[in-house]
Amino acid sequence: MGFKIEDINKPVSYDKKSKEDKTPLLERELNWFGNSFSNKKKEDFYTELSVLLKAGITLKEALKLIEEGQKKESQRKIFVDLGEDLLSGLSFSEAVGNKKEFTDYEYHSIKIGEESGTLEAITKELGLFYAKKNEQRRNLINALTYPIIILVTAILVVVFMLRMVVPMFQDIFKQNQVELPWITRFIVSLSDMIKDHGWWITAAVIGFIAVRRTLLGNSIFKRRWDYFQLRIPYIGSFLKAVYLSQFTRAISLLSASKVPILNSIELAGKMIDFHPLNDALKTVSDKIVQGESLSDCLRGNPMFSNKMISMVKVAEETNQTEFMFERLNHQYSIEVDQRSKLLSTLMEPMIILVVGICVGVILVAMYLPMFKLSTVLGG
Repeated sequence: MGFKIEDINKPVSYDKKSKEDKTPLLERELNWFGNSFSNKKKEDFYTELSVLLKAGITLKEALKLIEEGQKKESQRKIFVDLGEDLLSGLSFSEAVGNKKEFTDYEYHSIKIGEESGTLEAITKELGLFYAKKNEQRRNLINALTYPIIILVTAILVVVFMLRMVVPMFQDIFKQNQVELPWITRFIVSLSDMIKDHGWWITAAVIGFIAVRRTLLGNSIFKRRWDYFQLRIPYIGSFLKAVYLSQFTRAISLLSASKVPILNSIELAGKMIDFHPLNDALKTVSDKIVQGESLSDCLRGNPMFSNKMISMVKVAEETNQTEFMFERLNHQYSIEVDQRSKLLSTLMEPMIILVVGICVGVILVAMYLPMFKLSTVLGG
C-alpha cells in the first residue's frame, strides 16, 4: 500500500467557499432549515456504494444506480454532478471535493482509498462511521424528547399562571388596598413583565433559535460556545464522550488503511467540529512532529483520560493501533448510550421539582396577602 498524503495541512485544490458564494440567496436561506444531504443520507450512500463496489460494479455505474434510487431532485443532482465530474476525468475524491455537501474528512478518506486500492473498504467504513453517528443522535433525541415535552408544558403552565391567574389576585388586592409582602410584589412584577413584554420575549426566543445556526457558523462564537458547554456539569463530560467516540472511530478507520498516525490525527481533526478536541489534537500533532510517542502526547491533556492513554501506550508497544482504537470506540459508544439514558432519567424529576417549586412560590405569594385581607374584612 504505497500511497502518500502530500501537503495535508494545505487547502485542497477545490474552493468550497467560492462555490457557496455563487449559491442563490433564497437557496442558502432554505438550507438553514436542514442539509439536503444529511448524515442519514451519507450513511445510506456509503453503505450502498460499498456493496455495489464489492459486487464488481464500476464506480460510474454504481453512482448511476444510486442516482436512480433518489426521490428528491436536489439529492439526485448531487449524484448527477459526481457522475459528470468522473466523465470529465476527475477522480472520485476530486469530484467529492467539488461538492460542498461533503467534508474534508470524506475527501481525504476517499483519496486514501483510491491511492491504496481500498476504496470499497473505505466506503464501508465511512458508512459504519455515519451509522454510529446517526445512532448516537437518535439515542440522544429519544432520551431528551420526553423531558423536553415536560419542560415546554411546565413553562406554559407557569406563563399561564403569571399571565392569567396572578392578575386576578392583583385586582382583588388593589381594590382592598392590601399591603403586599416582598415575595408577592416580586411575582406581580414578573406578571406585569409577561403582560407588557411577553410578545417581545417570545419573539426574542424564536429569533435566537432562527439565527442559532448562523451564530454557530461564526468561529469565535462557536469556540466560546464549545468551551462553555465543556464546563457545564455532566453535559461537558457527555459531549466529551460523544466526540471522543467519533475521534476513535476515525483513527480506527485510518489505521486500517495504514495511514501514518500523524496524518490520522490531522485528518480526524478535519472531521470533528468541536474546538476543545480540535485544539487538543493540534497540540498532539505538534508534539508528534517533535518526535514524541502518541501516548506521551495525549498525557496531561484534560480531553484524554488516563484509561485512553494507557490503552494507546499498549497499542504502540504491541503494534495493534487499529484494534485498540476499535475497542476504545466501543467503550465510548457504550458510555454515550448510558449517559444519554441517565440524562433523561435525571432531567424528568429535576424538571418536575423545579416546576413544583415555581408553582408553589406563585401560590404562596398569592395566598399570603389573602390572610391580611381576611383580617381586614373581618375587622
